Amino acid sequence: MKASPSSDTFIEILRRNKAYIFALIALMILFAILEDLFTGNILHMDGIAYNLFVVKLRRRWLTPYMEQFSDLASPVILGVFCLIVISLTSGERLGRCILINLVCAVALNFILKDIIRRPRPEGFRLISEVGFSFPSGHSMVAMAFFGLIVWIIWVYQKNRALKYISCALLCFVIAMVGISRIYLGVHYASDVVSGFCISLLWLVFYTHTIAPYYMGTHVTHAFNKEEQPKHMKA
Repeated sequence: MKASPSSDTFIEILRRNKAYIFALIALMILFAILEDLFTGNILHMDGIAYNLFVVKLRRRWLTPYMEQFSDLASPVILGVFCLIVISLTSGERLGRCILINLVCAVALNFILKDIIRRPRPEGFRLISEVGFSFPSGHSMVAMAFFGLIVWIIWVYQKNRALKYISCALLCFVIAMVGISRIYLGVHYASDVVSGFCISLLWLVFYTHTIAPYYMGTHVTHAFNKEEQPKHMKA
């Protein structure tokens, strides 16, 4: 049975606007969390995550691995990743694009933490952290930094196998950074989820406004020697 023209049109609209659909979902989740947070309600997801990642999952052998995942969103490690990306793609403008995105995400996190001022969890931390809890800085930075690289690879890399494998691994890293912050007891689950949502909203804006300015044919050639992305062709 063939799909009707109207259904084809609806599917095409969804395909063309999937970034905005993700942004809308992230915004709805963020508003729901903020509503509970500002009204003083105990967030259900925080209790579930505590029981799963702190009570049931914690093991002495697992803690060092979780600390390593958490460190993937530290300034030093992200600086190294920036240098690796620039060296592999030979793109000065690409490096600026990634750096501006990272700086803006960090600045936005500092602003939001100072506005909301949610205290960190007490009594079950495995590492020492300072500052406020909401939103999770590591989660925000991981989503903003690695999420931008996912977008770059998805748009500019034409090798399908390499594209899917790379993006899947980076998404796994983003998720594990967030989980590690809950496991280590320095953030509530709502801090992590909100950090992801805020960075998703930021990435939709950044990849539709600022990032395209920096993504020229030299970046395209760094990923694909013979082919340009469709939206770059005349």
